[in-house]
Amino acid sequence: MPPGLRPLPTPPSVASFAVTSPSLPPVVLAAPVAERRPINPFLANDPNQKAKRLARALVSDMLAYHPGKRDEGLANGTLKQIFRDEIKKSYEEYVDQIGREFAENSTHFQDALNELLAAGKKMF
Repeated sequence: MPPGLRPLPTPPSVASFAVTSPSLPPVVLAAPVAERRPINPFLANDPNQKAKRLARALVSDMLAYHPGKRDEGLANGTLKQIFRDEIKKSYEEYVDQIGREFAENSTHFQDALNELLAAGKKMF
């Protein structure tokens, strides 16, 4: 252990050390241990929930970066054409993170496009 550090009692979720100095009061530094437990452990292991969250996040990013394009696409009926490049890029990221087989056998990305990008209309 480096000089000036002394171990403190370890709570279940963090490892702590107190940094001591002759002229300053002790300061406690906390570092997360390996991995934090999820709030709901059943959701953390459910690939469908993970895929839904990821799909919604990717589509939400499209909306955040291009709000005017969405309004224009909905008004003109050209939503698919206007967002073609963004949808392709987001779908590739989706596939990279959840796997091609899972992506092709589920509708989570399509559902997120219809619900968020198409404002609830079945366009994708």
